[in-house]
Amino acid sequence: MPSRTFHTRSEEETVALGREIAPDLAPGAVLLIGNLGAGKTTLAKGIVEGLKAGSADEVSSPTFTLVHQHGDVYHIDLYRLDEARQVENLGLDDLFASGSVVLLEWAERFPALLPPRRTEILLRALPDDSREIVMSTVG
Repeated sequence: MPSRTFHTRSEEETVALGREIAPDLAPGAVLLIGNLGAGKTTLAKGIVEGLKAGSADEVSSPTFTLVHQHGDVYHIDLYRLDEARQVENLGLDDLFASGSVVLLEWAERFPALLPPRRTEILLRALPDDSREIVMSTVG
């Protein structure tokens, strides 16, 4: 899939974009990449809804509980992990092979543990409080 670029101007538009792109996501790793406050969890809300795995209200940042499961969608946050061995203990390889969509926040911190084929979604907050969201396939 060639890279696709989107712009959203509100939290509601970011959730709606997640619903729109959800059917295009292949099972396996989907990296949500961006700084704190870029809208990663907000986009995940729409993706979970778009995949009919739960409602946006059920999706929260998995910062303290590292793995949240919503039907066949896993939402994982690696922000608080410092070492690759901590990530390895989560069993990501099994999740990637399960046929589920695995939404990963902060996974770019552990590039050696990522599957060669994955979707990357880069979120960037712009000065006018809108978001630029670029989706691409790697591998």
